[in-house]
Amino acid sequence: MSKDQSTNLRRPLRVGLTGGIGSGKTTVCEIFQSLGIPVYSADFWAKWLIEHDEQVKAGILDLLGPEAYDPNGAYNRAWVARIVFDQPEKLSALNALVHPAVEAHSRRWHEAEMEKGAPYTLREAALLIESGGYRFVDALIVVTAPEALRIERVMQRDQVDAAAVKARMAKQMPEEEKLAFADFVINNDGQSALIPQVIAIHRQLTGQNKSK
Repeated sequence: MSKDQSTNLRRPLRVGLTGGIGSGKTTVCEIFQSLGIPVYSADFWAKWLIEHDEQVKAGILDLLGPEAYDPNGAYNRAWVARIVFDQPEKLSALNALVHPAVEAHSRRWHEAEMEKGAPYTLREAALLIESGGYRFVDALIVVTAPEALRIERVMQRDQVDAAAVKARMAKQMPEEEKLAFADFVINNDGQSALIPQVIAIHRQLTGQNKSK
């Protein structure tokens, strides 16, 4: 879908937003929120569903065993990470449990926000393309930034070294591949102003730039 086609999409829109680690997705989402656009954080809600959705919990317990949760019912994230790190088949099975649950939950959230009068909603997820979730949105925004800058941002944010950041990057789809899926691109290189870019996309998504 081209950018010019975006204003012809059906309403209400479900818009996806993604980008590599350190690209600045959170900052971009905050600008959209300042324009009154509801933002669904897939990472936040995935963590919530893992601890609160009984079907998801049952699936994880069946897959990984009782050690996946502590006696108080809290998800044993560090333990699970160690288990799935060297067992790709378990990681795939875990994602197959969580990603569909997030998609279903995000749809219900979207409908609720539409009832409140939102012109569109934004679903932010680091793995929106990798998980296949991009297929269920009407338009996709990719936030991009130079790799060196992304590494610097994550080092400062998470207090880790460059090697640790690069290891995390290696597990994500390369940025150039993400861009091939984009309907809109936001350049967060530290030089290009973000607000005008967001406003331009917002106007297209709400049909405000149609010729009169």
